[in-house]
Amino acid sequence: MYQVKGIPEVRKVLVTGASGYVGSRLVTTLLNQGASVRVLVRDPAKIVGQPWYSKVEVAVGSATEYEAIHTALTGIHTAFYLLHSIGAGPRFDEVEQNMALTFGQAAKDAGVAQIIYLGGIFTSGGHKASQHLASRANTGACLAKFEVPVLQLRAGIIIGSGSASFEMIRHMTHRLPIMITPKWVNNRTQPIAIRDVLYYLSQAASLLQPQSGIYDIGGPDIFTYANLIEEFAKIAKLRKRIIIKVPFLSVWLSSLWIGLVTPVPVALARPLVGSLINESMVDQKHTISTLIPPPSNGLLTVDKAFELALSKVEHHEVESRWSDASAFMPPWQKTQSDPAWAGEAEYHDEQTVYTDATLESLWRSIEEIGGARGWYGADALWWLRGLLDRMIGGVGLRRGRRDPNFLRQGESLDFWRVESLQANHELTLYAEMILPGKAWLQFTVDEVEHGGRVVRRLNQRASFQPKGVGGHLYWALVLPFHRLIFPKMAKNILKEAVRKDGAR
Repeated sequence: MYQVKGIPEVRKVLVTGASGYVGSRLVTTLLNQGASVRVLVRDPAKIVGQPWYSKVEVAVGSATEYEAIHTALTGIHTAFYLLHSIGAGPRFDEVEQNMALTFGQAAKDAGVAQIIYLGGIFTSGGHKASQHLASRANTGACLAKFEVPVLQLRAGIIIGSGSASFEMIRHMTHRLPIMITPKWVNNRTQPIAIRDVLYYLSQAASLLQPQSGIYDIGGPDIFTYANLIEEFAKIAKLRKRIIIKVPFLSVWLSSLWIGLVTPVPVALARPLVGSLINESMVDQKHTISTLIPPPSNGLLTVDKAFELALSKVEHHEVESRWSDASAFMPPWQKTQSDPAWAGEAEYHDEQTVYTDATLESLWRSIEEIGGARGWYGADALWWLRGLLDRMIGGVGLRRGRRDPNFLRQGESLDFWRVESLQANHELTLYAEMILPGKAWLQFTVDEVEHGGRVVRRLNQRASFQPKGVGGHLYWALVLPFHRLIFPKMAKNILKEAVRKDGAR
């Protein structure tokens, strides 16, 4: 057996995709095992709010840039490759191939001893691999072309609070007592709990010698996709769901429906749904048990994994979510925070109001915005805007919040992302809904003298940088609705702050 306890101190570990669902949790696990960790991120603002941020080295760069990758890999013993571009459009597989080839070459040149890659299980069952699963397999093959030992761990559905698979199952089961589904819901899968995925990944980094090969990781249970839905309904104490299987539902129709009833946008749902035509069970020829034994307390069963995930959601203890590193938006929205002097037009809606409420209560009211609490008035208009966004392939409002009371810089909030956060002073949200331009919503609070006394001031500012004629037209069309939304929002934030003071 190659396994040792913990990760030797002499090994420095790189985690790519550290702002993502698995990556952010893996960093915590590695640090708890005493590892020296460096993370590679494209946008460091997305990880500033992580509790482990001050405990890691941060390398900044794109996975498509050789120099940035090589710099990040210099001095690294073990590199975790957790990158994908599943939301990058219909040719995401080409992007993923180029990223893997760049990373593999840079790893060889930097003298990396081990690459650990998390891919996807593919059981053909007579079917050709979906684009998503084929790309996952090709990524592993590309990484392995450059002499650096590559240990590929392949997983199927990952069950955990905040995972895309769990959120799809949870929302569909809660919202649809009767489901019309494609016939491939009878296909089998071998889910694995996120806890056990992290166990295998971290143990792979503690092997005494670098390893190459493909190993499947899965939980102890094999379910059909229909059985998974039924099992979740039982664990969530819902009535038995009626599942009607039909032969004519296409991937496009299925993903569109999932995009409407779950938080997962169509751009992500389509490749995921396309992969369900393939069964995903552990191949006993590639089982991980020949290299790493299972956890001493055993692998979590599906029912226990569902129970744990639901408990994390109910107690607001979700560490990371699928949406933390995902942004599905038009190309012109990719670059945030263009300076005002760049020459772009910019429209504003600004509200400034004053209150005798304490700064603490005012800030708490702002930080609790969105999710189940809503947007302080005009909820029907916000709901309609979210619905329209989902109908054209956007994320809509259903991403909700990770925590009902506290925000973290870089995380998603409904169809916004927390671009910056300074406690008790400023919150800036960047719009990730589909727009003909770029939009921000900013709240700033401070203490000022007003009307002969010291009060708290709230400045609420909505900004929009239009893209082309369509962007200017869009602003003109939504301006009447802003008159209904933003003044009411500012006033209701103050009312909530006063209420919080009265409740103390």
